[in-house]
Amino acid sequence: MSESFPRLQARTRRFTLGVPRGFTIAPGGDRVVFLRTKSGSDPVTCLWEFDVAGGKERLIADPRALAVDEEDLPPEERARRERSREQAGGIVGYSTDTAVTTAAFALSGGLYVVDLKTKHMRRLKTSGPVIDPRVSPTGEHVGYVTGGAFHVQDLEDEIDHVLARPESPEVTYGLAEFIAAEELNRMRGYWWSPSGDAVLTERADESPVARWHIADPANPARPATEQRYPAAGTANTRVELYILSLDGSRTPVPFEDEYLVTASWDAHGLTIVTLSRDQRTMRLLKVDPATGRSTTVREDTDPAWLDVVPGVPGHLSDGTLVWAASSDGGHRLIIGDEPVTPATLQLREVVDIDGDAVLFRASGEPTEVALWAYKDGRITLVSPAESGVYSGHTAGGTLVVTGQTLGDEGSATRVFHHGKPRGHIASYAERHGLDLRVSLIRAGGRDLSTAVLFPAGHVPGSARLPVLMDPYGGPHAQRVLAASGAYLTSQWFADQGFAVIVADGRGTPGRGPEFERAVLHDLATPPLEDQVDALQGAAERFPDDLDLSRVGIRGWSFGGFLAALAVLRRPDVFHAAVAGAPVTDWRLYDTCYTERYLGLPEEGHYESSSLFADAEKLDRPLLLIHGLADDNVVAAHTLRLSSALLAAGRPHNVLPLSGVTHMTPQEVVAENLLLLQVDFLRKALA
Repeated sequence: MSESFPRLQARTRRFTLGVPRGFTIAPGGDRVVFLRTKSGSDPVTCLWEFDVAGGKERLIADPRALAVDEEDLPPEERARRERSREQAGGIVGYSTDTAVTTAAFALSGGLYVVDLKTKHMRRLKTSGPVIDPRVSPTGEHVGYVTGGAFHVQDLEDEIDHVLARPESPEVTYGLAEFIAAEELNRMRGYWWSPSGDAVLTERADESPVARWHIADPANPARPATEQRYPAAGTANTRVELYILSLDGSRTPVPFEDEYLVTASWDAHGLTIVTLSRDQRTMRLLKVDPATGRSTTVREDTDPAWLDVVPGVPGHLSDGTLVWAASSDGGHRLIIGDEPVTPATLQLREVVDIDGDAVLFRASGEPTEVALWAYKDGRITLVSPAESGVYSGHTAGGTLVVTGQTLGDEGSATRVFHHGKPRGHIASYAERHGLDLRVSLIRAGGRDLSTAVLFPAGHVPGSARLPVLMDPYGGPHAQRVLAASGAYLTSQWFADQGFAVIVADGRGTPGRGPEFERAVLHDLATPPLEDQVDALQGAAERFPDDLDLSRVGIRGWSFGGFLAALAVLRRPDVFHAAVAGAPVTDWRLYDTCYTERYLGLPEEGHYESSSLFADAEKLDRPLLLIHGLADDNVVAAHTLRLSSALLAAGRPHNVLPLSGVTHMTPQEVVAENLLLLQVDFLRKALA
């Protein structure tokens, strides 16, 4: 290779550039609108259209042709991209009307509308930088947020109407608050009525939330950024809902629970989903748009917590409810009141509802995510039989299937119309050039999903290699998948002379509610026990290839917490650790995530999952890495642990990253972080 893997991975945003995404299928199934950059190293995303009958693509909108400075983003948009882990630039999101004839998008704060048939594009005049523009279902208006105010613009006469203005600097209309975007998978704060004459709009008041300050010590002349951060046990943003009519009237939609999970406004009515603060009660409410009053359609409870499943609620053509719930040991698809999937098939997501057909993702084997369809009381596998990770969309008889397997380099996107192939939507992603040497096994006493990777030139049994555990290991995130893209960084570490082990322990998805809920009130013990269990199970499987006297562990975010935890509590097993952006004290992390697993701080479950009490135990090399601009896991986590280690007289290394957020998007930083970690681990495990 002419370019090192760390540089290539950094330049290609972890090989995500050039991959088609953001699909919208026209109701007739004749066209597919999507997003993609022009190459695997081009960070500027364009808007495209695929003609299903002809199997050809055409470019709809190219930001470079509009001569727009991509870096000129309003702060709210930067925050939204951080929450969504968006790594590219350009047109990173868009909306269309129901007929998919008009699209709107924001570009560097400007509002653009394009006719998808003629490609005629307009930039509309706005009173400020635009956030989250959404075309009304009828295509007559576009809604957007600027300066915390919610606006609607008529697309014919381009007259702008302000439907709601913030009453104070702490109030916004039409934007998802921090917790919704970071933890509830809700990136939007308003929903159009089907007729386009009213909008259900969130009013978010951050005034009850504590003020934190994110400073950049490397640039002392810059003022610290003030942020409202809802730490565990403290106040959340106050969220209210209003129906704003285009005639200027406002109807409140009251609800009692702490969290607004999502909303849906379709031909069968307006519904909202709410969740209690302890996340043990979820309510589906039907709202009367005329009065704002709601009635309970369904109430689910769980003694541990309830999961938020993307894509629900929805309705079949006759109004039958499409829902998701856990029963009989499985996450299941619910049609009406009845589960229609077996408990052994773990529902991941409902991706589309087209008439009486429901397209959904689910796992039978934990490492695989298949695409299934429900219709007329039956479920059918619609993704290929080959094990992999698949997703898709459907409308008007057209099916778009995206997927990746262990044997393929990169993902593939196939288009079908009434079951017949209509071609591929090309991926321009760069080739990684690695020789993947990954074995998927079940390891340890709990049959944990585990991936074991060896260097490309390693001959089995020829040498015992130092071991690198490479987990995330936390709730609601999975690392061990039957997809090649999941192991690129791990394979590169293996090629530096390590046997790399990636293991999903208790708390991770894919194996059902009981497996996930084993971390209730203890985020430390089960995840750490399972990393040890997986390591020992892999050593039994490869006894002549793993040197258990030289075991390192690395991770980021929850994985960073787990890495630091490993050398503090199990130095007999782990001999060095790299902890990136670790959560070290769960009181410093946000309400929704932390309280879901540990409850409120006064309930007494936080100390056992904190790292501070173990600081004096450190006698292994530990490298702490943290971005000083991280507004998700703030740098205070690492700095406080470092202070505790210093007070205990325990040597350790700290690498602060000036101006770097939780995503570490900068190319030079992303590249050198890999090189520095390898250097540290080689020396520590020599």
